[in-house]
Amino acid sequence: MKTVYLDYNSTTPLAPSVKEEMMPFLDNFFGNPSSLHQLGRKARAHLDEYRHRMAAVWQCKPSEVVFTSGATESINLAIFGTARLLKAKGRHLITSSVEHHAVLRSFEYLVNKEGFDVSYLPVDSDGRINPPDLENALRDDTIFVSLMAANNEIGTIQPVSELGNICRRHGVIFHTDAVQWFGKEPFSGINQFNADLVSCCSHKILGPLGCGALFIKSPLFPDPIHFGGSHENERRGGTENLASIAGFVSAMEQFVLNPAFCRASLEPLSLRLIELSHSSEIINLVSPLEMRLSNTCSFSIPSSDSLTLLASLDLEGICASAGSACSSGSLSPSHVLLAMGRSLDEANSLIRFSLGPSSSDDDIDYVLSVLPYIIKRILSS
Repeated sequence: MKTVYLDYNSTTPLAPSVKEEMMPFLDNFFGNPSSLHQLGRKARAHLDEYRHRMAAVWQCKPSEVVFTSGATESINLAIFGTARLLKAKGRHLITSSVEHHAVLRSFEYLVNKEGFDVSYLPVDSDGRINPPDLENALRDDTIFVSLMAANNEIGTIQPVSELGNICRRHGVIFHTDAVQWFGKEPFSGINQFNADLVSCCSHKILGPLGCGALFIKSPLFPDPIHFGGSHENERRGGTENLASIAGFVSAMEQFVLNPAFCRASLEPLSLRLIELSHSSEIINLVSPLEMRLSNTCSFSIPSSDSLTLLASLDLEGICASAGSACSSGSLSPSHVLLAMGRSLDEANSLIRFSLGPSSSDDDIDYVLSVLPYIIKRILSS
């Protein structure tokens, strides 16, 4: 059976060149970077080299690069670490109603368990934040703002630089979840986000699973959330995953400076998928037509539900997602669509196709031929 992978926003295959970069650290260079013997010193030298290489891509100081186990840890460290660091100055936090659950659940915890107050910015019908809403939400006791650069479920690109500028003018620490940005949109350096903290991860850009990074603008020093050794300049306890760090940095060098998800290649394919909503009254496009990640097309099919649609697509060899892969196993409606003002039926029937470097016209042809048949079968059952 033909397999069509259209779930690149969830994870990407490991690029052969990235795997090649990793192999020495799965074989000869297996030392712990904190050990004092020769194998440990060699591992430490390589770790320092990769930190400098990441800093060169980001155009920042090596000390501002913190390697983590992935995006969730990076986001948690940014949110919990900064909120706890600055709580004596105030307890008001700001985020939006369309963030990834790694952000939303962190804020919920701070409200329910640690006495913080959170304001949730609304979004328009395209899932976009209006910058004046951020300006109006700021208070004298606001200490921290976290807003994503691009939405994982529908691909909306946020005016992140403008949002960061607002925070900077008011002296408020700004974090952006840029996980979906890297490798898809132009990157000229970490400062383009105007953020004090930027989260990203490896497996979204053809790198290995289990590795992420957090940019922390000097001299900010969030409270650690992992305790143990004095790793990562005392910002994160835990032995560094050197093989995955090697792969992550290699992927960042290859696929971010020259985005692997090339807009010129993927936009025409996405537009062909978008035609689905033009040819059927049942299929509703929920991704914006403009200011959208070129690889991301999301639809709602209110006459069905996400899990039924995903299972039916899978039976035909099509790998898609119901928005965030981190919550696709649940029956919860899309909080993103609800925040956009869409109906509960639409929020319960979200399907996301996210294309990647290997996506082809043949893949799109297959989806266009199979999806109407699937919908017809579901409606008749």
